Amino acid sequence: QAYQKYGYGGLGDVCAMTGDGVNDAPALKQGDVGVAMGIRGTEVAKDAADIVLQDDNFASIVDGIEQGRLSSENLQKSIMYTLCSKIPQVAPTFGELFGLPQALTVAQVLLIDIGTDIWTAIAYALQPAESKLMERRPRHPRNEKLVNCKVLVYSYGYIGQLQMIACWLMFFYASPKVMELYLSGKSPNDYTDEDHNSDTQGMSVYYWTLVLGQIAAAISTTTKMQSVFGCGGAAYGLPNSILNYMFLGELLLGLVAIYFAPMQQWFDTAWLPLSSIFIPVAAFVGIILIEEIRKALGRLCFDTSEPDDIVGRPRRAGEGGQELHVPVAALKLGPCSCFCLWGQPQRA
Repeated sequence: QAYQKYGYGGLGDVCAMTGDGVNDAPALKQGDVGVAMGIRGTEVAKDAADIVLQDDNFASIVDGIEQGRLSSENLQKSIMYTLCSKIPQVAPTFGELFGLPQALTVAQVLLIDIGTDIWTAIAYALQPAESKLMERRPRHPRNEKLVNCKVLVYSYGYIGQLQMIACWLMFFYASPKVMELYLSGKSPNDYTDEDHNSDTQGMSVYYWTLVLGQIAAAISTTTKMQSVFGCGGAAYGLPNSILNYMFLGELLLGLVAIYFAPMQQWFDTAWLPLSSIFIPVAAFVGIILIEEIRKALGRLCFDTSEPDDIVGRPRRAGEGGQELHVPVAALKLGPCSCFCLWGQPQRA
């Protein structure tokens, strides 16, 4: 009865059923998640359940929910980070259609995707939770997909655009002679050896700027709302040592690709003066600064201080103080209980 009212056929919440007896088996089977007691639960209840509590402690359910939210958040953040570089990677192809010098080669794109991005994305699996993870409304598994419009707008329409702008600015202004090459109006077929070297240096600057931009994107996407460096709130910091090692690896690989002769031949890079290495750092700082401002504005406009009702979830809009705020496992139906993993039971 509780599941029918609050579950998918009723209010549409994602509900879990707990129980320990034989008569609880149908409810455990019907609920979105069935949780059986490991100590006092019957074998029938355990077989019907999806999860078995080894300690019969309801607090373990909350810990499990938190770990599940963390896993979902980290996977989504990893996807957000991976998608960010696609805009600046494809932009040079369209730039060539408008007569711009070549800014990135296919080999350099593969070097970024396979040599750096994939390992950094995997390191997100070890990212610890944000301070208010359990206070935010969770992602509804039926109504909000892991890759949704918010993720695409963030990666393609926001961070990706910032990276692309930074890469083009550095391509023209941090490269030794790319601007002169562009203003000359020469076709690539008419390039001299010096022009080819200038274009190769420009591609190296574009590649290096994108590497720095991806590190900035990785740092920014470690949190959605909490400040990484403590701007206007508690600092999240850089607690994932594996991710930090990946950052160092990206920097080292980028420098080796630029200054190591065999890598220069493989990936069409060229030696750069130190100014062309340090000027693109401004892109790294700028992306992080803009993202910190966005998070501060987000906390100011959308963060609430309302008390939490169920597993740290803030109240829904329109819910008043007279509603029935049910804590975990508070709907007792004999030995069987119902609680919401997403959503909140309300009084009829």
